[in-house]
Amino acid sequence: MLFNTFDEGIAPGGLRSKYEIKTLICYLYYSVKENMSRDLVIEAIREDELANFFEVSAAFDELVSDKSLVEADSVDGEQTYTLSENGRMIAMQLDSTVAYSVKDKALKCAIKLLADKKTARENFVDIEKTENGFNVKCTVSGGDVDLLSFTLYAPDIDQAEIIKKSFLSYPSTVYKSMLALMTKDRESVGEALEEVYGQID
Repeated sequence: MLFNTFDEGIAPGGLRSKYEIKTLICYLYYSVKENMSRDLVIEAIREDELANFFEVSAAFDELVSDKSLVEADSVDGEQTYTLSENGRMIAMQLDSTVAYSVKDKALKCAIKLLADKKTARENFVDIEKTENGFNVKCTVSGGDVDLLSFTLYAPDIDQAEIIKKSFLSYPSTVYKSMLALMTKDRESVGEALEEVYGQID
């Protein structure tokens, strides 16, 4: 295999061939089966240092230029892309081109990033600066109606961001915990707490 990319920022076992990188990008679209933005795909590959950032960016742009990737819809102001027939043909070559470990890591990261974006769209966190610190307003959405909304105080922006990240990591668990407490459902309280403990790093 011809190594024709820069090595900087690539973990051992990562991709050093532009052809491999293009194949992996197409594979992600083929496997996830959702339209994804350029930034999300690049982040998914870069998360575990599977390829050099600049090479992934260049490979993505080349796939768009040769119409292996075509524009789809715009989500939250970001242009997303989907595979053309040529892109699907490239994706099918992955098994004989890219190592399973690389494929697996990139796919898991892409799925997680998509889930994070979906959670952020459906549930909201607003950080408001006050004279004494920050108010963090968290909202659990049920579609047409807000199921839960509460505000927590944070003395500094770092703690405010921690609260935001934690809430968006498991908003449904937060809602179930609060509902169980407010309805004095002891069994549900226990189950909700077990969920919380299971999701804490």
